[in-house]
Amino acid sequence: MNASHLRVYYGPQGDSATLDVAQSTTPQTSVTVPLTEVMPLLADAVQSERTWLRDFADDEVTISMDLYEVLLAYQHYRRPSA
Repeated sequence: MNASHLRVYYGPQGDSATLDVAQSTTPQTSVTVPLTEVMPLLADAVQSERTWLRDFADDEVTISMDLYEVLLAYQHYRRPSA
C-alpha cells in the first residue's frame, strides 16, 4: 500500500501576498494584502456558511481609521427604523 504524501497549499503564485517559504528563516505570522482580495472571499464564505470561519471568529484584524469610521457610519445607518 502506497503512503499518501500531503503538501501544504500556499495559494496562487502571483504578485500579491506571495510568501517565499524556502527563503524565510522565521515563521511569518501575518501578511498584508489589499482589501479587494479579501472581501470577495470572505463574503462568499459567509454566504456559503463555511464552518472554517468559526476558527477565526476571535482573531483580530487591523484596519485603517478611515475604514473603521465608514464601517461605524454604515452600521448606524443600516439599522432598521423604529
